[in-house]
Amino acid sequence: MSIEKSRPRPRRSSLESEEERAWVGFYQRVGRDPAIASEVLAQLESDTEMKRSHLALYLCCRESMRQHKARQVRHKRIGQFIRGLCIGLFIQPLRNLQTMWRHGSDLALECLPEAAKEPAAVQVRRLPRKSGFATARPAFERQVTLAPAATEGQASSAEKAPRTAA
Repeated sequence: MSIEKSRPRPRRSSLESEEERAWVGFYQRVGRDPAIASEVLAQLESDTEMKRSHLALYLCCRESMRQHKARQVRHKRIGQFIRGLCIGLFIQPLRNLQTMWRHGSDLALECLPEAAKEPAAVQVRRLPRKSGFATARPAFERQVTLAPAATEGQASSAEKAPRTAA
């Protein structure tokens, strides 16, 4: 016989074997599910002896939580990029079109051809050079100065007259 004879192992109860299977299941699931990892991590942090006996599980949970946070940061960055891209491709061109429509009337007016010279303006410049205008102008100016006084007198007499129902 050998000197080192294997000692007989004490038989485990079914409760202990189920407990061990549950811990093995936690080892497998904490890497995939951050919710389970946070619950197991909270449990292990509350009991120092359990943390010491399942240190690898504790470290796996911490790693899982770190990866989950990094994943969230990456997703946020990708979301911001896509949002900016969509705004640049779809929203901003529509805003530019709205601005162009708002200022389009000004642009259209500027594009219209210049108005032809007013024929009356040319005639007004020509009139003072004619001899008949030189004699008619002082008479016209006298009429203009007398006309406001006459219209004031007519207005005051109109106010005094009784109104008739129409």
